[in-house]
Amino acid sequence: MKKKYFLSLVAACLMSLAGCSGFLDTQPDTIMSDDQIFGDAVMINSVLANFYGRVEWGQRMTDWGGYSVIDEAATCDGGPDQRSTFEDDRWRVYDYTLIRNLNQFLKGVRETQVLTADEKSRLEGEVRFLRTWTYFNTCRGLGGMPIVEDEIFDYTPGMDVSTLQIPRATEADMYDYIISECQAVANMLPADRQANGARANRWTAKMLEARAAVYAGSIANYNNKMSNPVRTAGGEAGIPAERAQGYYTTALAAAQEVINSGVYSLKQSDDPNDPVKLGRNFFEAVSVKANNPEVIWARDYSSPDNLHGFTNYNAPRSHAEDIDNSYLGAILNLVEDYEPIDTDTPGKGAKIETTENGGYKFYETADAPFKDRDPRLWGTVIYPGALFKSVEVVLQTGQLNRDGAGWKTNTGDLNSRDAQGNLITSINGPKESNEQYINKTGFYVRKFLDETPGNGTRGHGSDVWFVRFRLAEAYLIAAEASYELNNGRAAEFINVVRTRAGVKPLTTVSFEQIVHEYRVELAFEDHRYWDLKRWRLADKVWNGDNNDPQARHRRLWPYRVVAPGDPNDGKWAFVEDFLFMSPNARYFQMKNYYNFLNLDWINNNPKLVRNPYQ
Repeated sequence: MKKKYFLSLVAACLMSLAGCSGFLDTQPDTIMSDDQIFGDAVMINSVLANFYGRVEWGQRMTDWGGYSVIDEAATCDGGPDQRSTFEDDRWRVYDYTLIRNLNQFLKGVRETQVLTADEKSRLEGEVRFLRTWTYFNTCRGLGGMPIVEDEIFDYTPGMDVSTLQIPRATEADMYDYIISECQAVANMLPADRQANGARANRWTAKMLEARAAVYAGSIANYNNKMSNPVRTAGGEAGIPAERAQGYYTTALAAAQEVINSGVYSLKQSDDPNDPVKLGRNFFEAVSVKANNPEVIWARDYSSPDNLHGFTNYNAPRSHAEDIDNSYLGAILNLVEDYEPIDTDTPGKGAKIETTENGGYKFYETADAPFKDRDPRLWGTVIYPGALFKSVEVVLQTGQLNRDGAGWKTNTGDLNSRDAQGNLITSINGPKESNEQYINKTGFYVRKFLDETPGNGTRGHGSDVWFVRFRLAEAYLIAAEASYELNNGRAAEFINVVRTRAGVKPLTTVSFEQIVHEYRVELAFEDHRYWDLKRWRLADKVWNGDNNDPQARHRRLWPYRVVAPGDPNDGKWAFVEDFLFMSPNARYFQMKNYYNFLNLDWINNNPKLVRNPYQ
C-alpha cells in the first residue's frame, strides 16, 4: 500500500486541545506519515492547532502597518508615506494549498480508528469551518473562485491536467457554499463558550454565516445600484440584485440565533453614567480576555512562545518599556466620527472645533474636546490628556504664546522646556519629523494595547488576542439586515450596542447611521475596508482628492497656552491640518473592488476568468 505523508507542525505542548492553555503554540517539527498522525489522537490535535494558526488574513496585530492603509491610523516611524492607490492584491487570499491540506486532514479524521464518533464529528466540524473561513476570505477579495469541496487532487506525470483545472464559481454560488457549510457544521461543533475563544464553536459558524450573508446581500444590493456595476459576464464577480433580500433574511436569522443563544452577552459597565468607566468597559470588552462574555472567536496568543509585538511597537513613548514605540498614530478622521454624548444628531460624527470668532478656540483641559464624546473613543484611541496604565499621556506639540495682540506658536525638541520650566513639546510629541519613535498625528491607538507590565518589550511580547467575532457584530448585522428588509426592528438591535456604549438611542435608523455604527464599534478589527467595499462606498470615501478631508489623513495638534496674565493662560488650543506623513489622499479605484488574479494562476488554469478591469 502506498504510504502518504503529511507536513505537520507539532504542538509544543503535546496534550489534548481541551487541556492545552496554549492551543496555538506550535513549532515546526517534521514530515510525518498519515499512519503516524492519524494513529495518534494527540498528533491529530496538534495538526489541527497548526491549521488555526494558518488562517490569519487582513488587518492583524502581527502586521500593524496594515492599519495605516485606510482611514483609521497612519504610520509615524519615519518620513512621509507616499502611497495613495490600493494594490491589486491588497489582503488577497488564494490558499488552495491550505484547502488541500484541510481536505487531506478531513479524510484522515474520517478514517482514523483512534477517535470516538463524537470526537470525529467535532474535528470534522472544525476543519470544515476553517476551510469555509478560507473560502470566505478568498471570496471577499476575489469574488467567486473554484470550489473543490472534499476533493484531493494528486498529479502524476503524464495525466490529463485539464481534470485539475476547475473554473471559477459565481460569486453568488461561492457565498451560497459558505453559508451552507456554516449551517451544516454548526451542530457538529460544541455550543458552549470556548477557552479564550481560540477554537470554533457553533456560534462561530453562525457568525460566519451571518457575516457572509450580509456581505452577499450588500453586494447584490449596492453593486447593482451603481451607474456601472462591477461584475463579470459570467457572474464570477457580482451578484444579481434579486438575491439581496434572501441573503439579508439569512443574515438576520443567523445573527438572531447567536443573540438568542444566551451563551454570550455584551460586557456592561458597572456605572453607565460615567463616560470614563464606559470607555474602559469597551476597551476591556475587546482587549481583555479575563471574564470576557462577548468575544466568540479570536486569534489567541499565549506565553511563552506565542506572543506578538503590537504593544511594544505602538505604546506611547512616555510609557514605552523598550526602545520601540509610537509606530502607529490614530488619525483625526476616525476620532471625529465618535459623536458627542449630548448631540442633536445621534449616530453621526461631529467636527472638533478649533476656531472661534476668527481665532483659536480655547479649552480648559487637553482632553476637553474628547471626553464628552462617545465613550468608545476612550476605549479605542488615546487622545491628549487620556490615561494609559493610570498615567496621563501628555500630547503637546508646543506652546501658544502672546505676540502683541495675536498669538505665536513655540515648538522644540521632545521633552523640551522653556526658561521658566514650562513644557514646550512633550516626549510624545506630536511633532513634524522624519525620525522614528515620535507620534505625528496627535493620537495613539489604544485598542489591543497590553496593560500588563513587561508585555510591551521585545524580550517578552503581548498575549492580547485579535478578535474575529464578538456579539456586538451580531447586533449590528441584525440591525443592518432589518433595515434592508424594512421590518421595523433595526433600531431595536442597534440600540443594544449604543446603550452599552453610553450614547443616545436612535428612534429611526438610516443607512448612514448603520455605516457610522460599524465604523466606531469595530475600528481596527478588520471591518472598515471590507464594509466600504461591500457597500460600494470605497471609491466615494477614498476618492483621491487631496483637498477632501475624508480621503486624506488628518492630524490634530495640541498647544498649551503659556501667557502669564492672559485669561487663557494654561488653557489648550488645537490646530487641524492634513497629515504631512500622508501627503496623498487615499484613492480607491473601481478596479479595486475585486483583487486581480495572479497571471501564474491563469497560466496554470486557463479556465480562470479575469476580474473586472484586469
